[in-house]
Amino acid sequence: MTSLPTLEKSGSGLPRIRSRRAFYYNRAMMHSLIIAGRQFRSRLIVGTGKYKSFQETARALEASGAEMVTVAVRRENLDRNKESLLDFIDPKKYFLLPNTAGCYTADEAIRTARLGREVGLSDWIKLEVIGDQQTLYPDVQSTLEATRVLIKEGFTVLPYTSDDVVFAKRLLDAGASAVMPLGAPIGSGLGIQNEANIRILREVITGVPLIVDAGVGTASDAVIAMELGADAVLMNTGIANAQDPVLMAEAMKHAVIAGRQAYVAGRMQKKLYATASSSLEGVVR
Repeated sequence: MTSLPTLEKSGSGLPRIRSRRAFYYNRAMMHSLIIAGRQFRSRLIVGTGKYKSFQETARALEASGAEMVTVAVRRENLDRNKESLLDFIDPKKYFLLPNTAGCYTADEAIRTARLGREVGLSDWIKLEVIGDQQTLYPDVQSTLEATRVLIKEGFTVLPYTSDDVVFAKRLLDAGASAVMPLGAPIGSGLGIQNEANIRILREVITGVPLIVDAGVGTASDAVIAMELGADAVLMNTGIANAQDPVLMAEAMKHAVIAGRQAYVAGRMQKKLYATASSSLEGVVR
């Protein structure tokens, strides 16, 4: 299939390049999210931290309609010697995605991923290697190093990363099964701060899903992420820290669906002047 670019009008009325390869990839992914050959109906991935109780977590997961949920390996009681989050997540209903939250080196992240697999969570891993404690931005070099090691060990790696297209290509070359750029700093709720970079990533990343990870604060942020072409959105704080987390989880479910439908449908071109909604032909004067 050709990957030659075509020109199309952007929302501003200016032409921009849209890859035919990206277009066909997104058409193929229209009905389901496919990661490493596994199919998911929901394009919303949710975290399980920061809720007031395990019971609230369970209610929010149900309302979100999500099929994949992330679990922080280093922060959960994995030996089950007391009440655990895992007691409230039905593994027959949800696909558990362990993550390496709280890791600041490649070695820490690799050990954490191995632990998650050893206790039977999964051989999938949402890879996070943090490079700065204040901003929680990823250490991209350590992320790449850990990605290479874990893939050699048979893991399906979904790395949290910056919105740098050059580095995204390196993760793809290493064998990552998705690219997960931040929309804004983790837990900030600022919404998508890097629209241009997300658009560029969408044009370049056509072999694996592009999943916006971090920064979503409300439903409109999720819609924007999906309208920019993201295949899915991963969020935690935007739901867990809402005044009504269960209701916000439901709002996020609908937002992701609406944003995806709008992206695939293709928005109308923006114009400076008005255009009548009804034809003037045949109007009685």
